Amino acid sequence: MAFDPFLEEKPLLTPAAHELGQELSTLSVSELDERIELLEREIERLKEARAEKEASRNAARAFFKS
Repeated sequence: MAFDPFLEEKPLLTPAAHELGQELSTLSVSELDERIELLEREIERLKEARAEKEASRNAARAFFKS
């Protein structure tokens, strides 16, 4: 990227992920909404992974029980 002497402001970069315990006072309402959506999707992904592992464990238990 070339240096632009006419660019007065640096573009702000938003973090790709939310960090637990992160300072929230600097975030706008829309940024908070984005973080909430991000975390809700991550919670759903974790629940799906847990369900898959639980199903695998139950299948193994059933197999070795017989």
